[in-house]
Amino acid sequence: MKAVRFHSYGASDVLVYEEADRPVAGAGQVVVQVAGTSFNDADAALRSGLRQDIVPVTFPHIPNLDLSGVITEVGEGVTDWSVGETVVALLPATAPGAAAEYVAAPAEALATAPRAVEPADAAALPLVGLTAWQSLFEHAGLTAGQSILINGAGSAVGGYAVQLATRAGATVTATASMRSRDRIRSYGADRIVDYTATPLPKAVTGQQFDVVLNLVPTSPAENAQLVDLAADGGAFVSITTPGPQDAGRGVRTVRAFARSDAAQLAELVARVDAGELAIEVAERLPLADLARVHARAADRFARIAELVARVEGGDLAERLRADPAAVHDRAAAGQLAGKTVLIP
Repeated sequence: MKAVRFHSYGASDVLVYEEADRPVAGAGQVVVQVAGTSFNDADAALRSGLRQDIVPVTFPHIPNLDLSGVITEVGEGVTDWSVGETVVALLPATAPGAAAEYVAAPAEALATAPRAVEPADAAALPLVGLTAWQSLFEHAGLTAGQSILINGAGSAVGGYAVQLATRAGATVTATASMRSRDRIRSYGADRIVDYTATPLPKAVTGQQFDVVLNLVPTSPAENAQLVDLAADGGAFVSITTPGPQDAGRGVRTVRAFARSDAAQLAELVARVDAGELAIEVAERLPLADLARVHARAADRFARIAELVARVEGGDLAERLRADPAAVHDRAAAGQLAGKTVLIP
């Protein structure tokens, strides 16, 4: 089969589109013919090796965490799934990923794919959808009647977060540029702050929120400003750089990392099929273009890596200084905007 693999850590040029062995289903697994996968910053983090101390991979490694496709083989002990079913999943980070024609996936990670969208487009849901769900409801504890500030609502996670928070009955203030303003308004945001026109702290002077959700790469100083926008006893949740451990005023600070959860993914799928959650796909490309997608996103990923290293220090900072080529990519040509689905 054809797959994208990397044989060593590095920049986007380590990704190679080549022949690979077709997987077989082990115990508790199914083999899925991939209809689509999608790019995430987490895929770039794995490829660069900056998190190899936490998430090591075996070379050659097939990347990509998001999966949609059709089951072609069922392994021993799998009773809930059958050949021919269309599924979605968030795959384990250290296992071979979905950047291939076929992938072996743990049955426990699967959910039935939404019927309301094309099978390939369903790959734009798992990681970012679960990130939004877990950030809002597990980490922040968002409930009806509360207020939330979503910083970076124009991002893939942000779009889902706005929709979920609105449906939960929260009052949503969202930051977005002119490019994504109309889309975020259509999702039900109560107020949109154009951060390119007015700095966020100035735009919301005198306001505080029960929950502040940060989806933007921010410096320690910027995080401190965002934490100040959380009300006493509120929550500051970030998926990029962590906030201060002790924010005072009873404010909880959480750095959120998504995990696979089939039940939550099934709930997201149900909302898609009910017309309550929109999957937005910016573009569809052949899988062979994956290295180009990584290169195009290099500037954003470099910003995230540098800020995280600055905040965390230690081994991550040393690794970044020792191998800046892992995140800086001279082949980069513009920013990646929105969710890109890749089709084998």
